[in-house]
Amino acid sequence: MNFTFSDEQIAFRDSMSRFLMTEAAPEMLREVWETDGGRSPELRAKIAAQGLTALSVPEAEGGLGLGDVDWALMTQELGYYAIPDSLADTAYVAAGLLTGLPEDHPLRLEWLPKVADGSARVAVGHPVNPWVADAHLADLLLLAQTTPTGLALHGLTRDQVRLEAQHSIDASRRLAVVHWTPSTASLLLDGPAAQALWDLALDRANLSISGQLIGLAQRMLDLSVDYVAQRKQFGKVIGSFQAVKHHLADVVTLIEFAKPVLYRAVLALAQGSGQRAALVSHAKLACAEAAWTAGRKGIQVHGAMGYTWEVDLQMFMKRAWVLDSAWGDRAFHKARLVDTLFKEAAPLGPTATFPES
Repeated sequence: MNFTFSDEQIAFRDSMSRFLMTEAAPEMLREVWETDGGRSPELRAKIAAQGLTALSVPEAEGGLGLGDVDWALMTQELGYYAIPDSLADTAYVAAGLLTGLPEDHPLRLEWLPKVADGSARVAVGHPVNPWVADAHLADLLLLAQTTPTGLALHGLTRDQVRLEAQHSIDASRRLAVVHWTPSTASLLLDGPAAQALWDLALDRANLSISGQLIGLAQRMLDLSVDYVAQRKQFGKVIGSFQAVKHHLADVVTLIEFAKPVLYRAVLALAQGSGQRAALVSHAKLACAEAAWTAGRKGIQVHGAMGYTWEVDLQMFMKRAWVLDSAWGDRAFHKARLVDTLFKEAAPLGPTATFPES
């Protein structure tokens, strides 16, 4: 069995990295953080020109029709450069919700081409999130309504809702409470079909965030390594001190152990595995721990100056803190794991990971 990514996927990841390295330098991030909207229309246009907004849109609607596995490497790059854009929310999570509608549904036919060409932003509101990200800039909001048969899917434009802005420590991730009234006109799908679609969106969003958390952890590690290679105490660079090496080695270990957990969960999502929810929650917990530890160890080796605006570390650390609790906090994901692991015939042991043929 081949567990590696294809040459095409690696090449795509590398081209993404080169593009974002140029277009999303830390000084640009600071400028975007200080704007009213927290977004850069110029960056969004360049992202769309690269075809990134079209990745998950079916070919019939003008997209590339790529799957979940193709996002596993890309989301890490979005995290590594702390991209101040709702690309994954729109092009991956929202595109998946719209694609789940019937092929002749008017909303699908209208909005998927707009997602593909980058002319539309779509915000997604799920009960697990008390606040909706990027609702203030969204052209379309996909919102969940709790019903006796599960979560129903509604679609509304921004002028049909009222937003109550909420402060965030990550200034590029603008949050809002969305006040809206469900109606038959806004209803897109209900019943078991809508619940299944929302369950899939929840897992997609968590894998998107998990990949970003790995990228953030790696960026904070790289920043910390660069810093300790230059900072001197007692006439020596602090990176030569064993205690500092141990701090950074802990981060490396967590990142390397979290990556295969993430990739296993992505594969489960792509294959429609019955253990998808547990594997996704395991990935979110592992990736969140890696990012959280990278931030904490980064502060330890930087000192208190790591919190200051002038030091790049603080931007990536704040993003990691915010994403840690997005789309379900740790208690939520631990509960999902418990539901799987403590039931009869729990999928434990080697044959659960590698089924007997």
